[in-house]
Amino acid sequence: MSANAQVAEVFDQMAAALELLGANRFRVNAHEKVARVLRDLTDDVRAVVEENPPAAVARLRSFDGIGESSAKKICEWVETGSVPEHQKLLSQVPLGLFEVLAIPGVGPKAAKLMWEELGIESLEDLKTTSDEALSSLPRMGKKSVEKIRQAIDFSEKSGDRVPLGVARPMAQKLVAELSKLDGMQQVDFAGSLRRGKETIGDIDILVATTDAEAVREAFCSHPDVTQVLARGETKCSVRLENERGVVMQADLRIVPEEAWGAALMYFTGSKEHNVRLREIAIGKDRHLNEYGLFSGTAERPQDRGETPVAAASEESIYQALELPFVPPEMREDRDEFSDRWNGEALISLSDVKAELHAHTTASDGRLSIEELAKEARRRGFHTLAVTDHSKSQPIANGLDEDRLLAHIDAIRKADAKIDGIRILAGSEVDILADGSLDYDDELLAQLDIVVASPHAALRQEPVVATERLLRAIRHPLVHIIGHPTGRIVGRREGLSPDTKRLYEAAVEHDTVLELNSNWNRLDLRDAHLRAALQAGCKIAIDTDAHDTWQLDHLVYGILTARRAGMRPEQCINTWPADKLHSWLESKR
Repeated sequence: MSANAQVAEVFDQMAAALELLGANRFRVNAHEKVARVLRDLTDDVRAVVEENPPAAVARLRSFDGIGESSAKKICEWVETGSVPEHQKLLSQVPLGLFEVLAIPGVGPKAAKLMWEELGIESLEDLKTTSDEALSSLPRMGKKSVEKIRQAIDFSEKSGDRVPLGVARPMAQKLVAELSKLDGMQQVDFAGSLRRGKETIGDIDILVATTDAEAVREAFCSHPDVTQVLARGETKCSVRLENERGVVMQADLRIVPEEAWGAALMYFTGSKEHNVRLREIAIGKDRHLNEYGLFSGTAERPQDRGETPVAAASEESIYQALELPFVPPEMREDRDEFSDRWNGEALISLSDVKAELHAHTTASDGRLSIEELAKEARRRGFHTLAVTDHSKSQPIANGLDEDRLLAHIDAIRKADAKIDGIRILAGSEVDILADGSLDYDDELLAQLDIVVASPHAALRQEPVVATERLLRAIRHPLVHIIGHPTGRIVGRREGLSPDTKRLYEAAVEHDTVLELNSNWNRLDLRDAHLRAALQAGCKIAIDTDAHDTWQLDHLVYGILTARRAGMRPEQCINTWPADKLHSWLESKR
């Protein structure tokens, strides 16, 4: 685990402990925000502190969301491996209560009552406590206990958050089927899924309809529903299970069509973005909630029959607040309210006209060169790079020198045969542990494109990983650094290099960094990508496709790119053919 992730966990635990101890909400929020900032930070806090200890507090305070007190705590952790305040809080709260807090439906007040009144100090304690005892707690009741039991059962079956590439098709299936119902006016998914986060907790579906009962019935009786958790007038909750056995909770909310935009904005979030919007509204003597933007700052104006200033669309609300429209993917209270964002068009799926990292049957792909090329052409691409694995990947049937030479010849023949698309002879060349490449320069020079990627030795120390990747970035024959950290979402952290140095070198040597669209990778991740773009790096968005359906993963790369605020021209896959080919040839 990186230093940033470890310190973020410390702040998360402090926030949870403060909640359990009844601390001021402002203090809890401050610690939670520091944890979020640390997870998104591309600078390594350990390096920041160790590089110049006297200036470390000031340097850390320069990151939005980290105050002086938090900066000092980070320095304490780097210097000693612990934070005294963290240790003091942990001594006052049983560690097992953090597991209890993680159960949906168990808030800090309930967990505190369970602890103080029933001696519950862990999830195991909660599971073995009788329903009668739990129901005896204030404001608990039988229904609340039943929901807690269901939540525990669900969390044990479903495990951690679900990858974007698994959750999105589940939501799309629901939306597509609900949209066919008579009386349907609007339907979409919201929440972190609409914002394109790499992992999803649950699915939020929003509908506006003239036949609410038909929607409730279709949602609760859907073939993928294994359990109905709640069925109310405006909200239903179910458990879904897809064909792979992945279990998720899905919530349906029925909203008035006239308030569609306000509701979609509210339930899309993020919570932090919504808070900032409400603060901006108050500053303009207005009130914003899920029913609309209203004049004045009185609470619940909709209950008094007031007509909103804007509500039907998200665009109208931003416009009424004199703000540029913020796309859903950017709504994380990072820099969307700063001067960096002025409403420019972000990259979209239709902007991409080239696939520069894909595999065929020559290594571990499922398609021949011609099959892959025809599929790329069908999708409107003007260029396809065939980049099969190099020899250090025997598990992927990597090509040795003789096989690669024969493969180059086969690609050239396919390019001459198939009209309407340019097929490039390339390779995904391993970046070895010392930063050298898997083929010699003479062979690399015969390729139209070189994608250099790390596949092994992915637990190297940051200093070693940095030098390794820098060596590849500086190599004059390398065009693209593929999935630069080698991470697998939720399963492998991958390399933790000094990204600032990588970005500076990439700009200096005109080497492109890849955003790998495979939803298992999404590497560069959104926070790294945002910093790379700000540094002036060129980016490639590729699918790393091994089969036809994997070309559809491009959407996940686009969502991640939009989260980073990427414009079309910053991605080389959007360039016209002549511009792209001219750049590729400049490295030869």
